[in-house]
Amino acid sequence: LPTRAGSSLEPEEHSMEPPAMPEEMPLTTASGPAGCQLFGYVGIEAVLDQMKIKTMKTGFEFNIMVVGQSGLGKSTMVNTLFKSKVSRKASHAGQEERIPRTVQLQSITHVIEEKGVKMKLTVTDTPGFGDQINNENCWDPIIKYINEQYERYLHEEILITRKRKIPDTRVHGCVYFVPPTGHWLRPLDLEFMRRLSKIVNVVPVIAKADTLTLEERAEFKQRIQEDLKTHAISVYPQEDFDQDPDDRALNDRIREKIPFAVVGADQEHQVNGKRVLGRKTKWGIIEVENPAHCEFPLLRDLLIRSHLQDLKDITHNVHYESYRVRRLNESNRP
Repeated sequence: LPTRAGSSLEPEEHSMEPPAMPEEMPLTTASGPAGCQLFGYVGIEAVLDQMKIKTMKTGFEFNIMVVGQSGLGKSTMVNTLFKSKVSRKASHAGQEERIPRTVQLQSITHVIEEKGVKMKLTVTDTPGFGDQINNENCWDPIIKYINEQYERYLHEEILITRKRKIPDTRVHGCVYFVPPTGHWLRPLDLEFMRRLSKIVNVVPVIAKADTLTLEERAEFKQRIQEDLKTHAISVYPQEDFDQDPDDRALNDRIREKIPFAVVGADQEHQVNGKRVLGRKTKWGIIEVENPAHCEFPLLRDLLIRSHLQDLKDITHNVHYESYRVRRLNESNRP
């Protein structure tokens, strides 16, 4: 009999457990389906202010890499993005401006501040990429550099006594400059993006888009999209990492316009009584921040205003995580 009583009581106890959860859950919200409400102001929303104050004190870290042939305006584009001389070029023609025989990576770090928000910005340039007659394996130094930053972060992370805040030198975004040929993507472009898209967020752009007419630009962009789809190259923002319908809808609109046709300029000109960034030609002034002239505003919004944190999250949770798993598997292998 005790066993029967015990067995008969068990389903009653289990049946009592599910209703207990809905009764407790509405207490965490202002109002719930059962009509439960908070009796007064608790101050939960102050967490957002705490996070903002703490983040503004510590600041952000953002690391960007620009890849492309010489003369495509990589340094100018970075200066235009951050409206400051964050990417320096040689002041006079000399030994430094000669085309290097191999790909050399140069990193420049700045701390820029806007309205109390500090950002430690590291710009990595890749002089010599694609400038040789034989460009075989010219992506190897870039892949090596990206993996070295992952290795450096991993080494700090697995220490027994590690730093409270690990310095983040990992590349969060790689902007790849496609020459404005108006034809198809070159084998070099396809091979680079195929290899690099597996380890870093690659954002392709059409450089110096003012050399193309609007019709040529639209046709070239469509051909690039077809090439990327044919060769199964997943550039940022990747479809696999959309977390909810709102993200997917926003990223779908961005994917329709990738690669962005951009024009860079670091000089201001007078247009209708306003000072605007642009390139002056004998036909007029190409306004960099005017969406009717080029798609630079879309690139700036993607990299800074809307997806900067997402770039960092995907770098940490996807690309770095896959590297970490691979390295730890290698070390545990007998």
